This record gives sequence, structure tokens and C-alpha cells, in this order.
Amino acid sequence: MAAHFTVRAEPSRDLIRITMSGFFSPDDIQAFRDARAVEHARLTCGPNQHVTLNDVSAMKVQAQDVVAAFQNLLADPAYRSRKLAFVVDRTLARSQLMRALNGRSAKCFENRVEAEQWLFAHDPEMVAA
Repeated sequence: MAAHFTVRAEPSRDLIRITMSGFFSPDDIQAFRDARAVEHARLTCGPNQHVTLNDVSAMKVQAQDVVAAFQNLLADPAYRSRKLAFVVDRTLARSQLMRALNGRSAKCFENRVEAEQWLFAHDPEMVAA
């Protein structure tokens, strides 16, 4: 199954919405990186003040070099979100995701509704001073 992804900014909600499925190659990861940059540029909030919802429930188990590339992608501080939620399936791909996160604060959910509720729940750390 070939890689497929969408990246969409919702500036009114300070949200980046991503879906990913299939098997990724290094070229697919670069295309994703480029699409992410375009959509992040559409956000109107301050740097790193957005939230991200990434649905990887149809993602396949990836090659180790691809997992490493995703680790680098997630580590880029320019795109770090204040909250990161993943919609995942209960498969081996979930364990690969946790490895790719490499200690990054994120939460996994089994459906989009729960993920969005968590993303937009009141966060006392984000209260303006």
C-alpha cells in the first residue's frame, strides 16, 4: 500500500490536522515535510501555540530508516505543537509510533472525537499571564 497523507491547517482553531496511511519512503517523508511547512505557514497563532491531531490508524508498520526519519521530523522545534494527539489502531504500528516519539509528550487515542476533546480541553498551563 503506497503512502498517502493530508496536512490541513485550521487557523481559526490553531489546529494542524494530519492523516497518514500506507508505507512511506524517504521521498514520501520529504513530500510530507514540504506539505507540513506550507500548512504551518497558514496558522495565525504564535510559534508552537497550535495543537496537532494526526490520524495514523491506517498506517502500516514502517521500515526502520523511515521510523528514524519520522523521529527527526517530530523533533524539529519549528513545528512543535503545544499538544499532540494521535489516533491509532491497536497494532504494531502503535509501538513504532511510540519509538518515533522518543520521549515527546503526546497522547494516543482510538478515535478522533476523544483526541479532539483532549486537544481542546482547558489547559491551565496555557492561561495567559
